[in-house]
Amino acid sequence: MARNILILGATSGIARGIAQAFAKKGDHLFLAGRDEAELDKLAQDLKIRFNIKPEIIKFDIENNTKIPDIHNLDGVVFAIGYMGNDVEKTLNINFNQAVILLNYYADYFLNNNKKNGKRSFIIGISSVAGDRGRQSNYLYGSAKAGFSVYLAGLRNKLFKHHIKVITVKPGFVDTAMTFGLPGMFLVADPNKIGEKIANSVESRANVLYLPWFWKYIMLIIKSIPEFIFKRLSL
Repeated sequence: MARNILILGATSGIARGIAQAFAKKGDHLFLAGRDEAELDKLAQDLKIRFNIKPEIIKFDIENNTKIPDIHNLDGVVFAIGYMGNDVEKTLNINFNQAVILLNYYADYFLNNNKKNGKRSFIIGISSVAGDRGRQSNYLYGSAKAGFSVYLAGLRNKLFKHHIKVITVKPGFVDTAMTFGLPGMFLVADPNKIGEKIANSVESRANVLYLPWFWKYIMLIIKSIPEFIFKRLSL
């Protein structure tokens, strides 16, 4: 049975991969983002390739206070992110607004599931950058660390209500946000990452490192003593 799925930040590289994977399953998609032209292109592409009819929603997380309100929703993917030097924007998009949005949908699922016994899901795209503060991106990393902790708490709260919460921690992915960044290695294909994320809904996954080897890379990075770590150019 087709599910109704909202993708927030649908035109980002990873979100496009997620949309393709859900479209392939025959799910009905609501594509939300600030660039209507790009949303329309994505919707038309999915329609041609997968014979579905996605709906587009203009939504700007910075300037639009109206949260997309969709009836009979089964899942939400938060794929909005900002990496830059603006401190307020970094914290607002990657943590503050992310929490406000997902809390809204968590409450929606809680109320809706009680009425009809449905099972729902929330997927939050965090980052391996939140596993340990590094000098190169500590602002972005701190926002993502907070977001990961928020998702962990939300998962604990919603588990008994049959609402699955998945934290996704990608490493380097070939997207517009990471284009041109120094020190990139083991860069992943966003379509393959998106497929893994979409498939995780049917798995037992709680926290998903993508590609998988980033779990072990971050274990090594987290194990480095602080007196050594602070001297490294990471």
